[in-house]
Amino acid sequence: MGPLHGYKIVEIGAIGPGPFCAMMLADMGADVLRLDRLAPAELGLKREARHATLNRGRRSVAIDLKAPGAVDLVLRLVKQSDGLLEGFRPGVMERLGLGPDACLAANPKLVYGRITGFGQDGPLAQTVGHDINYLAYAGALHGIGRRNAPPSPPLNLLADMGGGGMYLAFGIVCALLEASRSQKGQVVDVSMVEGVMSLMTSVFGMRGAGLLHDRRGENYYDSGAPWYDSYETADGKYMSVGAIEGRFYKTLIGLLGIDDGTLPGQHDKKNWPELAKRFAAVFRAKTRDEWVALTEDKEVCVAPVLTPDEAARHPHMLARNATIEIEGVVQPAPQPRFSRTPAEAGAVASEAGADTGPGLETWGFSAGEIAGLRSAGVVA
Repeated sequence: MGPLHGYKIVEIGAIGPGPFCAMMLADMGADVLRLDRLAPAELGLKREARHATLNRGRRSVAIDLKAPGAVDLVLRLVKQSDGLLEGFRPGVMERLGLGPDACLAANPKLVYGRITGFGQDGPLAQTVGHDINYLAYAGALHGIGRRNAPPSPPLNLLADMGGGGMYLAFGIVCALLEASRSQKGQVVDVSMVEGVMSLMTSVFGMRGAGLLHDRRGENYYDSGAPWYDSYETADGKYMSVGAIEGRFYKTLIGLLGIDDGTLPGQHDKKNWPELAKRFAAVFRAKTRDEWVALTEDKEVCVAPVLTPDEAARHPHMLARNATIEIEGVVQPAPQPRFSRTPAEAGAVASEAGADTGPGLETWGFSAGEIAGLRSAGVVA
Protein backbone atom coordinates (compact mmCIF):
# COMPACT_ATOMS: atom_id res chain seq x y z
CA MET A 1 0.00 0.00 0.00
CA GLY A 2 3.00 2.33 0.00
CA PRO A 3 3.33 5.34 -2.34
CA LEU A 4 5.39 3.31 -4.86
CA HIS A 5 2.86 0.46 -5.05
CA GLY A 6 2.58 -0.70 -8.67
CA TYR A 7 6.16 0.17 -9.65
CA LYS A 8 8.46 -2.69 -10.62
CA ILE A 9 12.22 -2.50 -10.10
CA VAL A 10 15.02 -4.89 -11.07
CA GLU A 11 17.89 -4.86 -8.56
CA ILE A 12 21.24 -6.23 -9.64
CA GLY A 13 22.47 -7.65 -6.33
CA ALA A 14 25.38 -5.86 -4.67
CA ILE A 15 26.45 -4.67 -1.22
CA GLY A 16 26.00 -1.48 0.79
CA PRO A 17 24.31 1.45 -0.94
CA GLY A 18 22.50 -0.55 -3.66
CA PRO A 19 20.64 -2.79 -1.22
CA PHE A 20 19.86 0.20 1.01
CA CYS A 21 18.30 2.00 -1.96
CA ALA A 22 16.37 -1.12 -2.97
CA MET A 23 15.15 -1.57 0.61
CA MET A 24 13.85 1.99 0.64
CA LEU A 25 11.98 1.47 -2.63
CA ALA A 26 10.56 -1.86 -1.45
CA ASP A 27 9.51 -0.36 1.90
CA MET A 28 7.56 2.23 -0.08
CA GLY A 29 5.62 -0.49 -1.89
CA ALA A 30 7.63 -1.11 -5.07
CA ASP A 31 7.92 -4.70 -6.33
CA VAL A 32 11.70 -5.13 -6.31
CA LEU A 33 13.19 -8.35 -7.70
CA ARG A 34 16.79 -8.90 -6.59
CA LEU A 35 19.09 -10.71 -9.00
CA ASP A 36 21.87 -12.22 -6.88
CA ARG A 37 25.04 -13.93 -7.99
CA LEU A 38 25.09 -17.71 -7.82
CA ALA A 39 27.92 -17.29 -5.30
CA PRO A 40 27.43 -13.93 -3.52
CA ALA A 41 30.54 -11.95 -2.59
CA GLU A 42 31.99 -12.97 0.77
CA LEU A 43 32.62 -10.05 3.12
CA GLY A 44 33.76 -12.08 6.09
CA LEU A 45 30.57 -11.19 7.97
CA LYS A 46 28.82 -14.48 8.70
CA ARG A 47 25.13 -14.10 9.52
CA GLU A 48 21.73 -15.59 8.87
CA ALA A 49 19.64 -14.11 6.08
CA ARG A 50 17.21 -12.60 8.62
CA HIS A 51 20.04 -10.42 9.92
CA ALA A 52 20.77 -9.04 6.44
CA THR A 53 18.21 -6.33 7.11
CA LEU A 54 19.08 -4.26 4.02
CA ASN A 55 17.74 -7.13 1.89
CA ARG A 56 14.30 -7.20 3.47
CA GLY A 57 11.14 -7.02 1.41
CA ARG A 58 12.43 -8.46 -1.88
CA ARG A 59 12.55 -11.85 -3.55
CA SER A 60 15.92 -13.20 -4.62
CA VAL A 61 16.69 -14.91 -7.92
CA ALA A 62 20.18 -16.43 -8.20
CA ILE A 63 21.54 -15.84 -11.70
CA ASP A 64 24.80 -16.24 -13.59
CA LEU A 65 24.87 -13.05 -15.66
CA LYS A 66 27.64 -14.49 -17.85
CA ALA A 67 25.73 -17.64 -18.78
CA PRO A 68 24.18 -17.90 -22.28
CA GLY A 69 20.58 -16.82 -21.99
CA ALA A 70 21.09 -14.65 -18.91
CA VAL A 71 20.99 -11.38 -20.86
CA ASP A 72 17.73 -12.37 -22.53
CA LEU A 73 16.26 -13.19 -19.11
CA VAL A 74 17.22 -9.81 -17.66
CA LEU A 75 16.01 -7.91 -20.71
CA ARG A 76 12.69 -9.69 -20.45
CA LEU A 77 12.43 -8.43 -16.87
CA VAL A 78 13.53 -4.97 -17.97
CA LYS A 79 10.76 -4.77 -20.57
CA GLN A 80 8.16 -4.90 -17.81
CA SER A 81 10.10 -2.81 -15.26
CA ASP A 82 9.95 0.84 -14.36
CA GLY A 83 13.52 0.91 -13.11
CA LEU A 84 16.78 -0.97 -12.72
CA LEU A 85 19.56 -0.32 -10.23
CA GLU A 86 23.13 -1.61 -10.30
CA GLY A 87 26.38 -0.95 -8.47
CA PHE A 88 29.13 -2.49 -10.59
CA ARG A 89 32.25 -0.64 -11.65
CA PRO A 90 31.79 1.50 -14.79
CA GLY A 91 31.70 -0.63 -17.93
CA VAL A 92 30.81 -3.97 -16.30
CA MET A 93 27.12 -3.88 -17.22
CA GLU A 94 28.03 -2.82 -20.76
CA ARG A 95 30.40 -5.79 -21.12
CA LEU A 96 27.63 -8.09 -19.91
CA GLY A 97 25.33 -6.71 -22.61
CA LEU A 98 23.08 -5.03 -20.05
CA GLY A 99 24.25 -1.43 -20.18
CA PRO A 100 21.89 1.53 -20.50
CA ASP A 101 21.78 1.42 -24.31
CA ALA A 102 20.66 -2.22 -24.37
CA CYS A 103 18.16 -1.81 -21.54
CA LEU A 104 16.66 1.45 -22.82
CA ALA A 105 16.34 -0.10 -26.27
CA ALA A 106 14.28 -2.86 -24.65
CA ASN A 107 12.26 -0.37 -22.58
CA PRO A 108 12.49 3.32 -23.56
CA LYS A 109 10.72 4.38 -20.33
CA LEU A 110 13.21 2.60 -18.05
CA VAL A 111 14.95 4.52 -15.28
CA TYR A 112 18.47 3.08 -15.10
CA GLY A 113 20.05 3.79 -11.72
CA ARG A 114 23.81 3.41 -11.28
CA ILE A 115 25.88 3.87 -8.14
CA THR A 116 29.66 3.86 -7.83
CA GLY A 117 32.25 5.51 -5.63
CA PHE A 118 33.37 8.11 -8.17
CA GLY A 119 30.78 8.14 -10.94
CA GLN A 120 30.78 6.71 -14.44
CA ASP A 121 33.70 8.77 -15.78
CA GLY A 122 36.69 10.78 -14.64
CA PRO A 123 40.24 9.84 -13.57
CA LEU A 124 39.09 7.90 -10.49
CA ALA A 125 36.13 6.10 -12.06
CA GLN A 126 37.77 2.65 -11.89
CA THR A 127 39.27 3.13 -8.42
CA VAL A 128 38.13 0.70 -5.75
CA GLY A 129 37.08 1.91 -2.33
CA HIS A 130 34.70 1.77 0.59
CA ASP A 131 32.81 4.31 2.69
CA ILE A 132 35.90 5.59 4.52
CA ASN A 133 37.76 6.14 1.24
CA TYR A 134 34.90 8.07 -0.35
CA LEU A 135 34.62 10.25 2.74
CA ALA A 136 38.34 10.90 2.48
CA TYR A 137 38.13 12.04 -1.15
CA ALA A 138 35.02 14.14 -0.46
CA GLY A 139 36.78 16.18 2.23
CA ALA A 140 34.37 14.98 4.91
CA LEU A 141 36.60 12.57 6.80
CA HIS A 142 39.17 15.31 7.40
CA GLY A 143 36.70 17.19 9.57
CA ILE A 144 35.45 14.24 11.64
CA GLY A 145 37.44 13.66 14.79
CA ARG A 146 39.08 15.41 17.68
CA ARG A 147 41.92 17.84 17.93
CA ASN A 148 45.38 16.24 17.64
CA ALA A 149 43.78 12.87 16.79
CA PRO A 150 43.33 10.99 13.50
CA PRO A 151 40.10 11.36 11.53
CA SER A 152 37.45 8.96 12.84
CA PRO A 153 35.17 6.95 10.52
CA PRO A 154 31.46 7.54 11.36
CA LEU A 155 30.44 3.89 10.84
CA ASN A 156 29.52 3.46 7.15
CA LEU A 157 26.59 5.85 7.28
CA LEU A 158 27.69 8.88 5.30
CA ALA A 159 28.96 7.59 1.96
CA ASP A 160 27.25 4.21 1.65
CA MET A 161 23.84 5.11 3.00
CA GLY A 162 23.59 8.92 2.94
CA GLY A 163 25.62 10.08 -0.03
CA GLY A 164 25.02 6.80 -1.86
CA GLY A 165 21.85 4.80 -1.30
CA MET A 166 19.59 7.71 -0.38
CA TYR A 167 20.74 9.81 -3.34
CA LEU A 168 20.16 6.84 -5.65
CA ALA A 169 16.65 6.35 -4.27
CA PHE A 170 15.95 10.08 -4.61
CA GLY A 171 17.32 10.11 -8.16
CA ILE A 172 15.30 7.06 -9.22
CA VAL A 173 12.06 8.48 -7.83
CA CYS A 174 12.74 11.85 -9.49
CA ALA A 175 13.36 10.12 -12.83
CA LEU A 176 10.22 8.00 -12.41
CA LEU A 177 8.18 11.18 -11.90
CA GLU A 178 9.70 12.74 -15.00
CA ALA A 179 9.15 9.58 -17.05
CA SER A 180 5.46 9.64 -16.15
CA ARG A 181 5.25 12.96 -18.02
CA SER A 182 7.75 12.50 -20.85
CA GLN A 183 7.30 8.74 -21.37
CA LYS A 184 11.09 8.60 -21.64
CA GLY A 185 13.60 6.91 -19.37
CA GLN A 186 17.12 8.02 -18.52
CA VAL A 187 20.26 7.11 -16.61
CA VAL A 188 20.74 8.20 -12.98
CA ASP A 189 24.49 8.40 -12.23
CA VAL A 190 25.20 8.51 -8.48
CA SER A 191 28.73 9.02 -7.16
CA MET A 192 29.10 8.43 -3.43
CA VAL A 193 31.92 10.99 -3.28
CA GLU A 194 29.73 13.63 -4.90
CA GLY A 195 26.76 12.63 -2.76
CA VAL A 196 28.83 13.23 0.38
CA MET A 197 30.02 16.56 -1.02
CA SER A 198 26.37 17.48 -1.59
CA LEU A 199 25.68 16.68 2.07
CA MET A 200 28.47 19.14 2.87
CA THR A 201 26.83 22.07 1.09
CA SER A 202 26.46 24.07 4.30
CA VAL A 203 30.04 23.20 5.27
CA PHE A 204 31.34 24.72 2.05
CA GLY A 205 29.26 27.82 2.74
CA MET A 206 30.66 28.19 6.25
CA ARG A 207 34.19 27.74 4.95
CA GLY A 208 33.58 30.42 2.38
CA ALA A 209 32.47 32.74 5.15
CA GLY A 210 35.62 31.99 7.15
CA LEU A 211 33.71 30.24 9.93
CA LEU A 212 35.38 26.84 9.48
CA HIS A 213 39.04 26.03 9.01
CA ASP A 214 41.12 22.90 8.41
CA ARG A 215 42.28 22.32 11.99
CA ARG A 216 40.17 19.41 13.14
CA GLY A 217 38.53 19.65 16.55
CA GLU A 218 38.67 23.44 16.69
CA ASN A 219 35.46 24.32 14.84
CA TYR A 220 31.85 24.74 15.86
CA TYR A 221 30.55 21.27 14.99
CA ASP A 222 33.60 19.01 15.19
CA SER A 223 34.07 18.92 19.00
CA GLY A 224 35.89 22.25 19.05
CA ALA A 225 33.04 24.17 20.65
CA PRO A 226 32.49 23.06 24.26
CA TRP A 227 28.76 23.65 23.90
CA TYR A 228 28.59 21.20 20.97
CA ASP A 229 30.19 18.00 22.19
CA SER A 230 29.70 14.88 24.31
CA TYR A 231 30.77 14.52 27.94
CA GLU A 232 31.41 11.45 30.08
CA THR A 233 29.21 10.96 33.12
CA ALA A 234 29.93 9.37 36.51
CA ASP A 235 28.87 5.92 35.31
CA GLY A 236 31.05 5.91 32.21
CA LYS A 237 28.23 6.86 29.85
CA TYR A 238 27.82 10.11 27.91
CA MET A 239 25.62 13.15 27.47
CA SER A 240 25.48 15.13 24.23
CA VAL A 241 25.36 18.91 24.29
CA GLY A 242 24.16 21.07 21.39
CA ALA A 243 23.46 24.39 23.07
CA ILE A 244 24.21 26.57 20.05
CA GLU A 245 21.70 29.39 20.46
CA GLY A 246 22.34 31.94 23.20
CA ARG A 247 19.20 31.11 25.19
CA PHE A 248 20.01 27.39 25.19
CA TYR A 249 23.59 28.12 26.19
CA LYS A 250 22.44 30.27 29.09
CA THR A 251 20.12 27.49 30.28
CA LEU A 252 23.00 25.00 30.01
CA ILE A 253 25.25 27.16 32.19
CA GLY A 254 22.53 27.40 34.81
CA LEU A 255 21.93 23.65 34.68
CA LEU A 256 25.62 22.99 35.25
CA GLY A 257 25.63 25.34 38.23
CA ILE A 258 28.41 27.50 36.81
CA ASP A 259 28.56 31.21 37.61
CA ASP A 260 28.14 32.90 34.23
CA GLY A 261 30.22 35.81 35.44
CA THR A 262 33.29 33.58 35.67
CA LEU A 263 33.08 32.42 32.05
CA PRO A 264 34.41 33.91 28.81
CA GLY A 265 32.00 34.70 26.00
CA GLN A 266 30.32 31.71 24.32
CA HIS A 267 32.07 32.33 21.00
CA ASP A 268 35.47 33.27 22.45
CA LYS A 269 37.42 30.47 20.76
CA LYS A 270 40.71 31.00 22.56
CA ASN A 271 39.04 30.00 25.83
CA TRP A 272 37.12 26.99 24.48
CA PRO A 273 39.63 24.37 25.74
CA GLU A 274 39.44 25.65 29.32
CA LEU A 275 35.66 25.91 29.13
CA ALA A 276 35.45 22.31 27.89
CA LYS A 277 37.46 21.14 30.92
CA ARG A 278 35.04 22.88 33.27
CA PHE A 279 32.04 21.32 31.51
CA ALA A 280 33.68 17.88 31.64
CA ALA A 281 34.34 18.10 35.37
CA VAL A 282 30.72 19.00 36.10
CA PHE A 283 29.27 16.25 33.90
CA ARG A 284 31.47 13.64 35.59
CA ALA A 285 29.83 14.45 38.92
CA LYS A 286 26.50 12.79 38.04
CA THR A 287 25.35 9.65 36.22
CA ARG A 288 23.76 9.81 32.82
CA ASP A 289 20.31 9.07 34.23
CA GLU A 290 20.70 11.81 36.81
CA TRP A 291 21.51 14.28 34.04
CA VAL A 292 18.52 13.07 32.02
CA ALA A 293 16.25 13.68 34.99
CA LEU A 294 17.64 17.21 35.35
CA THR A 295 17.30 18.10 31.67
CA GLU A 296 14.13 16.41 30.46
CA ASP A 297 11.82 19.33 31.27
CA LYS A 298 14.19 22.08 30.15
CA GLU A 299 14.86 23.62 26.73
CA VAL A 300 18.58 23.09 26.75
CA CYS A 301 19.51 20.80 23.80
CA VAL A 302 21.14 18.17 25.99
CA ALA A 303 20.44 14.47 25.43
CA PRO A 304 21.76 11.08 26.55
CA VAL A 305 24.04 9.19 24.18
CA LEU A 306 22.11 5.95 23.70
CA THR A 307 23.31 2.65 22.33
CA PRO A 308 21.27 1.27 19.39
CA ASP A 309 19.51 -1.16 21.75
CA GLU A 310 18.70 1.65 24.18
CA ALA A 311 17.40 3.81 21.33
CA ALA A 312 15.08 1.02 20.16
CA ARG A 313 13.65 0.70 23.70
CA HIS A 314 13.32 4.43 24.40
CA PRO A 315 9.74 5.43 25.30
CA HIS A 316 9.56 7.93 22.44
CA MET A 317 10.66 5.37 19.86
CA LEU A 318 8.18 2.86 21.26
CA ALA A 319 5.36 5.40 21.17
CA ARG A 320 6.17 6.21 17.54
CA ASN A 321 6.72 2.57 16.52
CA ALA A 322 10.10 3.65 15.22
CA THR A 323 11.35 0.06 15.10
CA ILE A 324 9.84 -3.19 13.91
CA GLU A 325 10.68 -6.82 14.54
CA ILE A 326 10.94 -9.38 11.74
CA GLU A 327 11.64 -12.97 12.75
CA GLY A 328 13.15 -11.83 16.03
CA VAL A 329 15.38 -9.15 14.51
CA VAL A 330 14.70 -5.58 15.71
CA GLN A 331 15.33 -3.03 12.97
CA PRO A 332 14.28 0.51 12.00
CA ALA A 333 10.80 0.90 10.53
CA PRO A 334 10.37 2.31 7.02
CA GLN A 335 10.81 6.06 6.75
CA PRO A 336 9.35 8.57 6.10
CA ARG A 337 5.71 8.28 7.13
CA PHE A 338 2.71 8.82 4.85
CA SER A 339 -0.82 9.69 5.99
CA ARG A 340 -2.71 7.96 3.16
CA THR A 341 -0.33 5.40 1.65
CA PRO A 342 1.67 4.07 4.59
CA ALA A 343 4.92 2.27 3.93
CA GLU A 344 5.42 -1.23 5.25
CA ALA A 345 8.51 -3.39 5.56
CA GLY A 346 8.24 -6.62 3.63
CA ALA A 347 9.25 -10.12 4.53
CA VAL A 348 12.57 -11.15 6.05
CA ALA A 349 15.54 -11.10 3.71
CA SER A 350 15.93 -14.19 1.54
CA GLU A 351 19.04 -16.26 1.00
CA ALA A 352 20.47 -15.73 -2.48
CA GLY A 353 18.29 -17.68 -4.91
CA ALA A 354 15.71 -18.75 -2.33
CA ASP A 355 12.88 -17.30 -4.44
CA THR A 356 14.12 -18.10 -7.94
CA GLY A 357 11.02 -20.06 -8.94
CA PRO A 358 8.30 -17.94 -7.30
CA GLY A 359 10.15 -14.73 -8.12
CA LEU A 360 10.29 -15.44 -11.85
CA GLU A 361 6.74 -16.80 -11.87
CA THR A 362 5.38 -13.52 -10.51
CA TRP A 363 7.14 -11.74 -13.36
CA GLY A 364 5.56 -13.93 -16.02
CA PHE A 365 7.89 -16.89 -16.48
CA SER A 366 6.28 -20.32 -16.85
CA ALA A 367 7.32 -23.36 -14.83
CA GLY A 368 8.76 -24.91 -17.98
CA GLU A 369 10.81 -21.83 -18.78
CA ILE A 370 12.19 -21.72 -15.25
CA ALA A 371 13.11 -25.39 -15.41
CA GLY A 372 14.92 -24.77 -18.70
CA LEU A 373 16.86 -21.86 -17.22
CA ARG A 374 17.85 -24.03 -14.27
CA SER A 375 19.06 -26.87 -16.44
CA ALA A 376 21.06 -24.43 -18.57
CA GLY A 377 22.78 -23.05 -15.47
CA VAL A 378 21.37 -19.55 -15.93
CA VAL A 379 19.55 -19.55 -12.59
CA ALA A 380 19.73 -21.62 -9.44
